[in-house]
Amino acid sequence: MLLLRALSIPLDGDFGENLTRAAAAHLRCPVAELRGVRLLRRAVDSRHRQDVHFVCSISFALAAPLEEERLLRRNIPGLEAWQAALPEPPPLRRSSALRPVVAGFGPAGVFAALTLARAGLRPLVLERGYATERRQSDLAAFHRTRRLCPESNIQFGEGGAGAFSDGKLNTGIKDPLCRFVLEELAAHGAPPEILTDAKPHIGTDRLGAVNTALRAEIEALGGEVRFGCRMEGWITEHGSLRGVRWAEAGGGSGECETDALLLCIGHSARDTIALLHRLGVQMAQKPFAMGVRIEHKREWIDRTQYGSFAGHPALGAADYKLAVRTPGGQGVYTFCMCPGGTVLCAPSEEGGLVTNGMSAYARDTENSNAALLVGVEPAMEGDHPLAGFALQRRIEQAAFALGGGDYTAPAQTVASFLGSGAAATKFGAVAPSCPTGAVPADLRRCLPPAVSGALAAALPMLGRKLRGFDHPEALLTAPETRSSSPVRILRDTAGQASIRGIYPCGEGAGYAGGIVSAAVDGIRAAWAVFSTAEALL
Repeated sequence: MLLLRALSIPLDGDFGENLTRAAAAHLRCPVAELRGVRLLRRAVDSRHRQDVHFVCSISFALAAPLEEERLLRRNIPGLEAWQAALPEPPPLRRSSALRPVVAGFGPAGVFAALTLARAGLRPLVLERGYATERRQSDLAAFHRTRRLCPESNIQFGEGGAGAFSDGKLNTGIKDPLCRFVLEELAAHGAPPEILTDAKPHIGTDRLGAVNTALRAEIEALGGEVRFGCRMEGWITEHGSLRGVRWAEAGGGSGECETDALLLCIGHSARDTIALLHRLGVQMAQKPFAMGVRIEHKREWIDRTQYGSFAGHPALGAADYKLAVRTPGGQGVYTFCMCPGGTVLCAPSEEGGLVTNGMSAYARDTENSNAALLVGVEPAMEGDHPLAGFALQRRIEQAAFALGGGDYTAPAQTVASFLGSGAAATKFGAVAPSCPTGAVPADLRRCLPPAVSGALAAALPMLGRKLRGFDHPEALLTAPETRSSSPVRILRDTAGQASIRGIYPCGEGAGYAGGIVSAAVDGIRAAWAVFSTAEALL
Protein backbone atom coordinates (compact mmCIF):
# COMPACT_ATOMS: atom_id res chain seq x y z
CA MET A 1 0.00 0.00 0.00
CA LEU A 2 1.00 3.60 -0.58
CA LEU A 3 0.21 6.82 1.26
CA LEU A 4 -0.30 10.17 -0.46
CA ARG A 5 -0.55 13.35 1.62
CA ALA A 6 -1.65 16.96 1.01
CA LEU A 7 -4.14 16.50 -1.80
CA SER A 8 -6.19 19.66 -2.38
CA ILE A 9 -9.87 18.87 -3.00
CA PRO A 10 -12.62 21.45 -3.77
CA LEU A 11 -15.64 21.79 -1.50
CA ASP A 12 -18.13 21.35 -4.32
CA GLY A 13 -18.85 18.30 -6.45
CA ASP A 14 -18.66 14.59 -5.68
CA PHE A 15 -16.01 14.31 -2.97
CA GLY A 16 -15.04 10.69 -3.70
CA GLU A 17 -14.75 11.27 -7.42
CA ASN A 18 -12.76 14.48 -6.88
CA LEU A 19 -10.44 12.65 -4.50
CA THR A 20 -9.58 9.86 -6.92
CA ARG A 21 -9.12 12.24 -9.85
CA ALA A 22 -6.87 14.55 -7.83
CA ALA A 23 -4.73 11.59 -6.73
CA ALA A 24 -4.35 10.35 -10.31
CA ALA A 25 -3.43 13.83 -11.52
CA HIS A 26 -0.86 14.27 -8.73
CA LEU A 27 0.69 10.88 -9.51
CA ARG A 28 0.45 11.44 -13.28
CA CYS A 29 -1.20 8.09 -13.84
CA PRO A 30 -4.62 6.96 -15.20
CA VAL A 31 -7.51 6.81 -12.73
CA ALA A 32 -8.01 3.16 -13.69
CA GLU A 33 -4.57 2.30 -12.25
CA LEU A 34 -5.61 3.22 -8.69
CA ARG A 35 -7.08 0.51 -6.46
CA GLY A 36 -8.69 0.69 -3.02
CA VAL A 37 -8.47 4.46 -2.61
CA ARG A 38 -9.24 5.14 1.05
CA LEU A 39 -9.55 8.50 2.77
CA LEU A 40 -7.35 8.60 5.88
CA ARG A 41 -7.55 12.25 6.88
CA ARG A 42 -9.48 15.33 5.80
CA ALA A 43 -8.85 18.87 7.00
CA VAL A 44 -10.15 22.28 5.97
CA ASP A 45 -7.55 24.69 4.59
CA SER A 46 -8.88 28.22 5.18
CA ARG A 47 -5.60 30.12 5.18
CA HIS A 48 -6.76 32.01 2.09
CA ARG A 49 -10.36 33.11 2.49
CA GLN A 50 -10.85 33.30 -1.29
CA ASP A 51 -9.89 29.63 -1.70
CA VAL A 52 -11.22 27.46 1.12
CA HIS A 53 -10.81 23.77 0.31
CA PHE A 54 -10.08 20.35 1.79
CA VAL A 55 -6.58 18.93 2.24
CA CYS A 56 -6.59 15.12 2.32
CA SER A 57 -4.39 12.09 2.84
CA ILE A 58 -5.25 8.77 1.21
CA SER A 59 -4.00 5.21 1.06
CA PHE A 60 -4.17 3.22 -2.19
CA ALA A 61 -2.62 0.46 -4.24
CA LEU A 62 -1.81 0.15 -7.93
CA ALA A 63 -3.39 -2.29 -10.33
CA ALA A 64 0.11 -3.66 -10.96
CA PRO A 65 1.70 -4.04 -7.50
CA LEU A 66 5.21 -4.22 -8.92
CA GLU A 67 4.79 -0.66 -10.18
CA GLU A 68 4.57 0.69 -6.63
CA GLU A 69 8.34 0.58 -6.13
CA ARG A 70 8.85 2.37 -9.42
CA LEU A 71 6.35 5.05 -8.40
CA LEU A 72 8.15 5.57 -5.09
CA ARG A 73 11.47 6.06 -6.89
CA ARG A 74 10.00 9.07 -8.73
CA ASN A 75 10.14 11.08 -5.45
CA ILE A 76 6.64 12.45 -5.87
CA PRO A 77 5.91 15.01 -3.09
CA GLY A 78 3.76 13.55 -0.32
CA LEU A 79 4.09 9.92 -1.48
CA GLU A 80 5.45 7.17 0.75
CA ALA A 81 5.06 3.48 1.48
CA TRP A 82 2.40 2.75 4.10
CA GLN A 83 1.11 -0.11 6.17
CA ALA A 84 -1.66 0.25 8.74
CA ALA A 85 -0.68 -1.32 12.05
CA LEU A 86 -1.90 -1.03 15.61
CA PRO A 87 0.18 -2.00 18.66
CA GLU A 88 -0.41 -5.46 20.05
CA PRO A 89 -1.24 -5.92 23.74
CA PRO A 90 1.47 -7.48 25.88
CA PRO A 91 1.26 -11.17 26.77
CA LEU A 92 -1.28 -11.91 29.50
CA ARG A 93 0.89 -13.03 32.41
CA ARG A 94 -1.74 -12.49 35.07
CA SER A 95 -2.60 -15.78 36.79
CA SER A 96 -4.60 -14.37 39.72
CA ALA A 97 -8.22 -15.48 39.93
CA LEU A 98 -9.18 -12.16 41.57
CA ARG A 99 -11.16 -9.67 39.51
CA PRO A 100 -9.46 -6.33 38.80
CA VAL A 101 -11.47 -3.33 40.07
CA VAL A 102 -11.84 -0.15 38.00
CA ALA A 103 -12.80 2.97 39.97
CA GLY A 104 -14.48 5.47 37.63
CA PHE A 105 -16.25 5.02 34.31
CA GLY A 106 -15.09 7.98 32.25
CA PRO A 107 -13.00 7.45 29.10
CA ALA A 108 -10.05 5.96 31.01
CA GLY A 109 -12.28 3.64 33.02
CA VAL A 110 -14.37 2.58 30.02
CA PHE A 111 -11.37 1.60 27.91
CA ALA A 112 -9.51 0.03 30.85
CA ALA A 113 -12.55 -2.12 31.61
CA LEU A 114 -13.07 -2.99 27.94
CA THR A 115 -9.44 -4.08 27.62
CA LEU A 116 -9.61 -6.19 30.77
CA ALA A 117 -12.95 -7.73 29.76
CA ARG A 118 -11.66 -8.73 26.33
CA ALA A 119 -8.77 -10.50 28.06
CA GLY A 120 -11.29 -12.55 30.07
CA LEU A 121 -10.52 -10.84 33.41
CA ARG A 122 -14.18 -9.89 34.23
CA PRO A 123 -13.46 -6.45 35.76
CA LEU A 124 -15.68 -4.92 38.44
CA VAL A 125 -16.34 -1.24 37.72
CA LEU A 126 -17.34 1.14 40.54
CA GLU A 127 -18.85 4.44 39.34
CA ARG A 128 -20.09 6.97 41.88
CA GLY A 129 -22.48 8.52 39.33
CA TYR A 130 -25.18 6.92 37.23
CA ALA A 131 -25.87 5.48 33.80
CA THR A 132 -26.46 7.76 30.83
CA GLU A 133 -30.25 7.93 30.94
CA ARG A 134 -30.37 8.72 34.68
CA ARG A 135 -27.58 11.26 34.24
CA GLN A 136 -29.43 13.07 31.47
CA SER A 137 -32.58 13.19 33.60
CA ASP A 138 -30.70 14.55 36.62
CA LEU A 139 -29.00 17.21 34.51
CA ALA A 140 -32.33 18.34 33.05
CA ALA A 141 -33.74 18.56 36.58
CA PHE A 142 -30.75 20.65 37.69
CA HIS A 143 -31.34 23.11 34.86
CA ARG A 144 -35.01 23.31 35.77
CA THR A 145 -34.82 23.47 39.58
CA ARG A 146 -31.25 24.64 40.30
CA ARG A 147 -30.90 21.79 42.81
CA LEU A 148 -27.59 19.99 42.30
CA CYS A 149 -27.16 16.24 42.76
CA PRO A 150 -23.51 15.95 43.93
CA GLU A 151 -23.20 12.37 42.63
CA SER A 152 -25.01 12.77 39.29
CA ASN A 153 -24.03 15.80 37.26
CA ILE A 154 -21.83 16.91 34.37
CA GLN A 155 -18.69 15.67 36.14
CA PHE A 156 -19.81 12.27 37.50
CA GLY A 157 -21.48 9.32 35.81
CA GLU A 158 -21.16 7.07 32.79
CA GLY A 159 -18.74 8.59 30.27
CA GLY A 160 -17.29 11.08 32.75
CA ALA A 161 -17.13 14.82 32.14
CA GLY A 162 -16.55 14.20 28.44
CA ALA A 163 -20.09 12.85 28.04
CA PHE A 164 -21.40 16.44 28.24
CA SER A 165 -18.95 18.26 26.02
CA ASP A 166 -18.26 18.67 22.33
CA GLY A 167 -17.08 15.07 22.25
CA LYS A 168 -13.83 16.36 20.81
CA LEU A 169 -11.41 13.59 19.81
CA ASN A 170 -8.33 15.40 18.56
CA THR A 171 -5.35 15.11 20.87
CA GLY A 172 -1.75 16.24 21.10
CA ILE A 173 -0.36 12.82 21.98
CA LYS A 174 1.16 10.67 19.22
CA ASP A 175 0.41 7.26 20.69
CA PRO A 176 -0.61 4.78 17.96
CA LEU A 177 -3.42 3.63 20.25
CA CYS A 178 -5.25 6.87 19.40
CA ARG A 179 -6.36 5.27 16.14
CA PHE A 180 -7.55 2.19 18.00
CA VAL A 181 -9.69 4.35 20.30
CA LEU A 182 -11.30 6.10 17.31
CA GLU A 183 -12.03 2.77 15.63
CA GLU A 184 -13.65 1.40 18.79
CA LEU A 185 -15.81 4.50 19.18
CA ALA A 186 -16.94 4.24 15.56
CA ALA A 187 -17.64 0.53 15.97
CA HIS A 188 -19.89 1.35 18.94
CA GLY A 189 -21.99 3.96 17.14
CA ALA A 190 -19.93 7.13 16.78
CA PRO A 191 -20.16 8.88 13.38
CA PRO A 192 -17.78 7.21 10.89
CA GLU A 193 -16.35 10.62 10.01
CA ILE A 194 -14.29 10.53 13.21
CA LEU A 195 -11.93 8.12 11.42
CA THR A 196 -11.05 10.67 8.73
CA ASP A 197 -11.70 14.20 10.02
CA ALA A 198 -8.58 16.03 11.16
CA LYS A 199 -10.59 17.46 14.07
CA PRO A 200 -13.06 14.68 14.88
CA HIS A 201 -15.93 15.07 17.31
CA ILE A 202 -18.95 13.01 18.31
CA GLY A 203 -21.25 15.57 19.91
CA THR A 204 -22.89 15.27 23.30
CA ASP A 205 -26.16 14.10 21.73
CA ARG A 206 -24.45 10.98 20.35
CA LEU A 207 -21.90 10.25 23.07
CA GLY A 208 -24.45 8.76 25.46
CA ALA A 209 -25.43 5.96 23.10
CA VAL A 210 -21.75 5.21 22.35
CA ASN A 211 -20.93 4.92 26.06
CA THR A 212 -23.94 2.66 26.61
CA ALA A 213 -22.84 0.39 23.76
CA LEU A 214 -19.32 0.14 25.20
CA ARG A 215 -20.78 -0.82 28.58
CA ALA A 216 -22.95 -3.48 26.93
CA GLU A 217 -19.86 -5.17 25.48
CA ILE A 218 -18.02 -5.05 28.80
CA GLU A 219 -20.97 -6.69 30.54
CA ALA A 220 -21.44 -9.26 27.77
CA LEU A 221 -17.81 -10.33 28.31
CA GLY A 222 -18.33 -10.91 32.04
CA GLY A 223 -17.51 -7.45 33.37
CA GLU A 224 -19.79 -5.78 35.90
CA VAL A 225 -20.59 -2.05 36.18
CA ARG A 226 -22.03 -0.86 39.49
CA PHE A 227 -23.43 2.68 39.46
CA GLY A 228 -23.97 4.71 42.61
CA CYS A 229 -20.85 3.15 44.17
CA ARG A 230 -18.00 5.38 45.36
CA MET A 231 -14.65 3.77 46.13
CA GLU A 232 -13.88 4.58 49.78
CA GLY A 233 -10.72 2.71 50.68
CA TRP A 234 -8.84 -0.54 50.49
CA ILE A 235 -7.17 -3.32 52.41
CA THR A 236 -3.41 -3.73 52.16
CA GLU A 237 -0.88 -6.25 53.33
CA HIS A 238 2.88 -5.59 53.38
CA GLY A 239 2.41 -2.52 51.17
CA SER A 240 0.37 -4.32 48.52
CA LEU A 241 -3.33 -4.15 47.70
CA ARG A 242 -5.54 -6.98 48.95
CA GLY A 243 -9.06 -5.55 48.71
CA VAL A 244 -11.28 -2.55 47.91
CA ARG A 245 -14.15 -0.99 49.87
CA TRP A 246 -16.99 1.17 48.54
CA ALA A 247 -20.05 3.09 49.70
CA GLU A 248 -23.39 2.75 47.94
CA ALA A 249 -25.77 5.60 47.17
CA GLY A 250 -28.60 3.96 49.14
CA GLY A 251 -26.52 3.93 52.31
CA GLY A 252 -25.07 0.45 52.02
CA SER A 253 -21.46 -0.55 51.57
CA GLY A 254 -19.41 -3.34 50.09
CA GLU A 255 -15.95 -4.75 49.68
CA CYS A 256 -14.19 -7.35 47.58
CA GLU A 257 -10.85 -9.02 47.48
CA THR A 258 -8.59 -7.87 44.65
CA ASP A 259 -4.94 -7.30 43.86
CA ALA A 260 -5.44 -4.73 41.06
CA LEU A 261 -7.23 -1.38 41.37
CA LEU A 262 -7.25 0.98 38.39
CA LEU A 263 -7.88 4.56 39.55
CA CYS A 264 -9.79 6.25 36.72
CA ILE A 265 -11.54 8.77 38.95
CA GLY A 266 -11.53 11.95 36.82
CA HIS A 267 -10.33 15.47 37.60
CA SER A 268 -13.32 16.42 39.82
CA ALA A 269 -13.19 13.59 42.37
CA ARG A 270 -11.59 15.85 44.95
CA ASP A 271 -12.90 13.89 47.92
CA THR A 272 -11.49 10.64 46.56
CA ILE A 273 -8.08 12.20 45.87
CA ALA A 274 -8.06 13.67 49.39
CA LEU A 275 -8.81 10.15 50.67
CA LEU A 276 -5.92 8.74 48.65
CA HIS A 277 -3.62 11.35 50.16
CA ARG A 278 -4.71 10.46 53.71
CA LEU A 279 -4.13 6.77 52.96
CA GLY A 280 -0.55 7.46 51.96
CA VAL A 281 -0.66 7.44 48.14
CA GLN A 282 2.16 9.66 46.93
CA MET A 283 1.13 12.62 44.78
CA ALA A 284 2.43 16.02 43.75
CA GLN A 285 1.19 19.39 42.55
CA LYS A 286 0.83 19.80 38.79
CA PRO A 287 0.47 23.01 36.74
CA PHE A 288 -3.04 23.57 35.40
CA ALA A 289 -5.11 26.43 34.00
CA MET A 290 -8.15 28.53 34.73
CA GLY A 291 -10.06 31.38 33.19
CA VAL A 292 -13.44 31.88 31.52
CA ARG A 293 -15.59 30.69 28.63
CA ILE A 294 -15.76 33.20 25.77
CA GLU A 295 -18.83 33.28 23.52
CA HIS A 296 -19.26 34.83 20.07
CA LYS A 297 -22.09 34.61 17.61
CA ARG A 298 -21.37 31.56 15.47
CA GLU A 299 -21.78 33.53 12.24
CA TRP A 300 -19.02 35.93 13.33
CA ILE A 301 -16.49 33.10 13.72
CA ASP A 302 -17.66 31.43 10.49
CA ARG A 303 -17.19 34.64 8.50
CA THR A 304 -13.80 35.36 10.04
CA GLN A 305 -12.50 31.87 9.32
CA TYR A 306 -14.15 31.11 5.98
CA GLY A 307 -14.92 34.49 4.39
CA SER A 308 -17.45 34.15 1.56
CA PHE A 309 -17.41 30.35 2.03
CA ALA A 310 -19.11 30.71 5.45
CA GLY A 311 -22.27 28.65 5.54
CA HIS A 312 -21.11 26.22 2.84
CA PRO A 313 -22.82 22.87 3.61
CA ALA A 314 -19.53 20.98 3.33
CA LEU A 315 -17.90 23.03 6.09
CA GLY A 316 -20.19 23.30 9.10
CA ALA A 317 -19.38 25.65 11.96
CA ALA A 318 -15.84 27.03 12.08
CA ASP A 319 -13.41 26.46 14.94
CA TYR A 320 -10.17 28.07 16.09
CA LYS A 321 -7.20 27.41 18.35
CA LEU A 322 -5.24 30.39 19.66
CA ALA A 323 -2.37 31.05 22.05
CA VAL A 324 -0.30 34.10 23.07
CA ARG A 325 2.22 35.03 25.72
CA THR A 326 1.46 38.30 27.47
CA PRO A 327 4.09 41.00 28.12
CA GLY A 328 4.12 39.72 31.70
CA GLY A 329 5.16 36.28 30.44
CA GLN A 330 1.92 34.41 31.12
CA GLY A 331 0.61 31.89 28.62
CA VAL A 332 -3.01 32.43 27.59
CA TYR A 333 -4.74 30.05 25.21
CA THR A 334 -8.09 28.72 23.99
CA PHE A 335 -9.13 25.17 24.80
CA CYS A 336 -12.08 22.87 24.13
CA MET A 337 -13.57 25.11 21.44
CA CYS A 338 -17.26 24.30 20.87
CA PRO A 339 -18.49 25.55 17.48
CA GLY A 340 -22.24 26.14 17.51
CA GLY A 341 -22.30 25.09 21.17
CA THR A 342 -23.50 26.00 24.63
CA VAL A 343 -21.82 27.19 27.83
CA LEU A 344 -22.75 24.89 30.72
CA CYS A 345 -22.92 25.35 34.46
CA ALA A 346 -20.97 22.24 35.51
CA PRO A 347 -20.47 22.03 39.30
CA SER A 348 -20.05 18.86 41.32
CA GLU A 349 -20.05 20.49 44.76
CA GLU A 350 -22.90 22.45 46.30
CA GLY A 351 -22.11 26.14 46.71
CA GLY A 352 -19.59 26.22 43.87
CA LEU A 353 -19.94 27.21 40.23
CA VAL A 354 -17.80 26.14 37.28
CA THR A 355 -18.39 26.41 33.53
CA ASN A 356 -17.72 24.07 30.63
CA GLY A 357 -18.66 23.92 26.95
CA MET A 358 -20.87 21.50 25.01
CA SER A 359 -21.87 20.97 21.37
CA ALA A 360 -24.28 18.61 19.67
CA TYR A 361 -23.04 16.77 16.60
CA ALA A 362 -24.70 19.30 14.25
CA ARG A 363 -23.00 22.26 15.97
CA ASP A 364 -25.87 24.47 14.88
CA THR A 365 -26.76 26.70 17.84
CA GLU A 366 -26.49 30.49 17.69
CA ASN A 367 -23.19 30.89 19.57
CA SER A 368 -19.73 29.36 19.49
CA ASN A 369 -17.64 29.23 22.66
CA ALA A 370 -14.25 28.19 23.99
CA ALA A 371 -12.36 28.12 27.24
CA LEU A 372 -9.97 31.07 27.51
CA LEU A 373 -7.34 29.95 29.99
CA VAL A 374 -4.30 31.19 31.85
CA GLY A 375 -1.61 28.77 33.01
CA VAL A 376 -1.29 28.78 36.81
CA GLU A 377 0.68 26.97 39.48
CA PRO A 378 -1.05 25.34 42.48
CA ALA A 379 1.65 26.96 44.64
CA MET A 380 -0.43 30.17 44.40
CA GLU A 381 -2.38 28.56 47.27
CA GLY A 382 0.52 26.89 49.12
CA ASP A 383 2.84 23.89 48.86
CA HIS A 384 0.39 21.16 49.94
CA PRO A 385 -0.13 18.53 47.19
CA LEU A 386 -3.86 19.38 47.12
CA ALA A 387 -3.39 23.17 47.06
CA GLY A 388 -4.69 23.39 43.49
CA PHE A 389 -8.04 21.97 44.59
CA ALA A 390 -8.25 24.61 47.33
CA LEU A 391 -7.60 27.33 44.75
CA GLN A 392 -10.24 25.94 42.39
CA ARG A 393 -12.79 25.67 45.19
CA ARG A 394 -12.17 29.23 46.41
CA ILE A 395 -12.76 30.65 42.92
CA GLU A 396 -15.83 28.48 42.28
CA GLN A 397 -17.41 29.54 45.57
CA ALA A 398 -16.74 33.20 44.83
CA ALA A 399 -18.35 32.81 41.38
CA PHE A 400 -21.38 31.08 42.93
CA ALA A 401 -21.90 34.03 45.28
CA LEU A 402 -21.27 36.57 42.52
CA GLY A 403 -23.94 34.96 40.35
CA GLY A 404 -26.54 35.20 43.11
CA GLY A 405 -26.12 31.85 44.89
CA ASP A 406 -28.48 29.84 42.67
CA TYR A 407 -26.09 28.57 39.94
CA THR A 408 -26.72 31.59 37.73
CA ALA A 409 -23.34 32.25 36.10
CA PRO A 410 -21.58 35.63 36.36
CA ALA A 411 -20.80 37.03 32.90
CA GLN A 412 -19.37 40.19 31.37
CA THR A 413 -18.91 41.65 27.91
CA VAL A 414 -15.37 42.03 26.65
CA ALA A 415 -15.87 45.82 26.48
CA SER A 416 -16.82 45.96 30.13
CA PHE A 417 -14.08 43.56 31.19
CA LEU A 418 -11.44 45.65 29.43
CA GLY A 419 -12.78 48.76 31.10
CA SER A 420 -13.82 50.62 27.94
CA GLY A 421 -17.27 51.45 29.28
CA ALA A 422 -19.36 51.78 32.41
CA ALA A 423 -19.84 48.84 34.73
CA ALA A 424 -21.84 46.13 32.95
CA THR A 425 -25.57 46.10 33.61
CA LYS A 426 -26.66 44.20 30.49
CA PHE A 427 -25.34 42.09 27.64
CA GLY A 428 -25.06 42.99 23.96
CA ALA A 429 -25.45 41.11 20.71
CA VAL A 430 -24.22 37.82 22.19
CA ALA A 431 -26.98 36.32 24.34
CA PRO A 432 -25.66 34.01 27.08
CA SER A 433 -26.35 30.35 26.30
CA CYS A 434 -25.90 28.94 29.82
CA PRO A 435 -29.07 26.93 30.63
CA THR A 436 -29.04 28.04 34.29
CA GLY A 437 -28.85 31.68 33.17
CA ALA A 438 -26.23 34.40 33.38
CA VAL A 439 -26.14 37.73 35.20
CA PRO A 440 -23.94 40.78 34.40
CA ALA A 441 -21.09 40.98 36.91
CA ASP A 442 -17.52 42.16 37.39
CA LEU A 443 -15.54 38.94 36.86
CA ARG A 444 -12.52 40.37 38.66
CA ARG A 445 -14.46 39.76 41.87
CA CYS A 446 -14.14 35.99 41.47
CA LEU A 447 -10.92 35.55 39.44
CA PRO A 448 -7.43 35.91 40.93
CA PRO A 449 -5.76 39.20 39.88
CA ALA A 450 -3.03 37.30 38.05
CA VAL A 451 -5.64 35.50 35.95
CA SER A 452 -7.88 38.49 35.20
CA GLY A 453 -4.84 40.65 34.41
CA ALA A 454 -3.47 38.08 31.98
CA LEU A 455 -6.87 37.76 30.26
CA ALA A 456 -7.14 41.53 29.88
CA ALA A 457 -3.65 41.71 28.36
CA ALA A 458 -4.26 38.75 26.05
CA LEU A 459 -7.66 39.66 24.57
CA PRO A 460 -6.39 42.43 22.23
CA MET A 461 -3.44 40.22 21.24
CA LEU A 462 -5.80 37.36 20.39
CA GLY A 463 -7.99 39.79 18.45
CA ARG A 464 -5.03 40.52 16.21
CA LYS A 465 -4.63 36.79 15.57
CA LEU A 466 -8.33 36.16 14.93
CA ARG A 467 -10.22 39.24 13.80
CA GLY A 468 -13.16 39.92 16.07
CA PHE A 469 -12.07 37.62 18.89
CA ASP A 470 -11.99 40.65 21.21
CA HIS A 471 -15.29 42.00 19.84
CA PRO A 472 -16.72 44.41 22.46
CA GLU A 473 -19.95 42.42 22.70
CA ALA A 474 -18.32 39.00 22.97
CA LEU A 475 -19.28 37.46 26.29
CA LEU A 476 -17.06 36.11 29.07
CA THR A 477 -18.63 33.67 31.56
CA ALA A 478 -16.76 32.59 34.69
CA PRO A 479 -15.12 30.52 35.89
CA GLU A 480 -13.50 27.74 33.84
CA THR A 481 -11.37 25.96 36.46
CA ARG A 482 -11.38 22.26 35.57
CA SER A 483 -9.67 21.96 32.23
CA SER A 484 -7.22 19.55 33.86
CA SER A 485 -6.26 18.13 37.24
CA PRO A 486 -4.00 20.21 39.52
CA VAL A 487 -2.48 17.05 40.99
CA ARG A 488 -0.51 14.06 39.69
CA ILE A 489 -0.74 10.71 41.47
CA LEU A 490 2.78 9.35 41.15
CA ARG A 491 3.34 6.03 39.43
CA ASP A 492 6.44 4.03 38.58
CA THR A 493 7.60 2.55 35.28
CA ALA A 494 5.24 -0.39 35.85
CA GLY A 495 2.30 2.03 36.12
CA GLN A 496 1.79 1.48 39.85
CA ALA A 497 1.35 3.94 42.71
CA SER A 498 3.30 3.87 45.96
CA ILE A 499 0.90 1.15 47.14
CA ARG A 500 1.51 -1.90 44.96
CA GLY A 501 -1.44 -3.07 42.93
CA ILE A 502 -2.91 0.44 42.46
CA TYR A 503 -2.71 1.85 38.93
CA PRO A 504 -3.50 5.60 38.64
CA CYS A 505 -4.51 6.69 35.14
CA GLY A 506 -6.45 9.23 33.11
CA GLU A 507 -7.21 12.89 33.76
CA GLY A 508 -7.81 12.63 37.49
CA ALA A 509 -4.39 11.08 38.04
CA GLY A 510 -2.77 13.85 35.99
CA TYR A 511 -1.78 11.79 32.93
CA ALA A 512 -4.28 12.84 30.27
CA GLY A 513 -6.14 15.86 28.93
CA GLY A 514 -9.14 14.74 26.89
CA ILE A 515 -11.30 11.82 25.82
CA VAL A 516 -8.75 10.11 23.58
CA SER A 517 -5.67 10.61 25.73
CA ALA A 518 -7.59 9.39 28.81
CA ALA A 519 -8.83 6.34 26.90
CA VAL A 520 -5.29 5.53 25.75
CA ASP A 521 -3.99 5.85 29.31
CA GLY A 522 -6.74 3.53 30.50
CA ILE A 523 -5.74 0.89 27.94
CA ARG A 524 -2.09 1.12 28.94
CA ALA A 525 -3.02 0.83 32.63
CA ALA A 526 -4.92 -2.37 31.80
CA TRP A 527 -1.87 -3.62 29.90
CA ALA A 528 0.22 -2.89 33.00
CA VAL A 529 -2.12 -5.18 34.95
CA PHE A 530 -1.47 -7.85 32.31
CA SER A 531 2.27 -7.53 32.81
CA THR A 532 2.75 -6.92 36.52
CA ALA A 533 -0.09 -8.57 38.44
CA GLU A 534 1.78 -11.89 38.68
CA ALA A 535 4.44 -10.27 40.84
CA LEU A 536 1.79 -9.36 43.44
CA LEU A 537 0.64 -12.93 44.12
